[in-house]
Amino acid sequence: MPTTRRTDAVLLALAVVWGSSYLTAKTATDALPVPIVLFLRYAIGALVCLAALRGAGAPTRDERRYGSLLGLTQAAVLVLETYGVAHTSAGNAGLIISLTLVLTPVLDRGRLPGRFFLAVAVCVAGVALLVSGNGLRAPGAGDLLMLGAAVVRAGHVVLVGRVTAGRAVRPFQVTAVQTVVGAVLFLLPAAPGLPVLARTGAVTWVQLVYLALACGLGAFLAQTWAVQRTSATRASLLLGTEPVWALLAGVCLGGERLTALAVLGAALIVAGTYGAQSVERAQRTASAAAVPGTAADRADTDLSRAR
Repeated sequence: MPTTRRTDAVLLALAVVWGSSYLTAKTATDALPVPIVLFLRYAIGALVCLAALRGAGAPTRDERRYGSLLGLTQAAVLVLETYGVAHTSAGNAGLIISLTLVLTPVLDRGRLPGRFFLAVAVCVAGVALLVSGNGLRAPGAGDLLMLGAAVVRAGHVVLVGRVTAGRAVRPFQVTAVQTVVGAVLFLLPAAPGLPVLARTGAVTWVQLVYLALACGLGAFLAQTWAVQRTSATRASLLLGTEPVWALLAGVCLGGERLTALAVLGAALIVAGTYGAQSVERAQRTASAAAVPGTAADRADTDLSRAR
């Protein structure tokens, strides 16, 4: 069906855009200090949001309150992600951050079957191999920061669900508040280095705009549109290809090289992530069977806040 194909294309494009964001962020941090990259990533998005709010309506008191709270947790995620990708490969960053998908149910649901934790163990083994290089070794600082980012992002995802459940808050207005909060937070750390922007090349500016709009606001709106038009299972399968695209971007565009152990680790991470998603989704569906009409709603809610 044309509508299904169009929705699938949007979701797959989202996975490609998000997968490419790690290489883009890494390249941008090679040209500019991390605080400036973080500030501009938020500031560009905030300017667009503030302009769009004239037609969409100003945030309510609750939207300002919850948007501010989520802005703080989202900023923590981006700090860890950006410093992490600056000190590891884009492929590693995209694969490690995908652990958010298996960490979120642990934080959100608590009790899960043993099969789920077996899949998590496969992911952990994959991370160990991914960062091993030519032999087993301790993960580097960038890899550890990305692990921290995955944990904090999982907490952020759970928090999004908790503070918005049953409340009349509009996604765009909450997102606008988050971007403004992030811009304010990073303005002071970035301020001493802002004069360097006068010498910043066009390529770096394109990367910053891409991170702010394509990987941020545009992706969020496209995801909301697409998830409303397909099943949670279909959406999760397509969006779950993000780490694969991150790896391909790093290797094909960034010139990153993978050892045989790293390839095996990448495969284990992807397989473990899909396996854990399948187990969690099956348990959620079975649990909700006693309460008709809730399973699909919960699944769609989880997906709409998964990034």
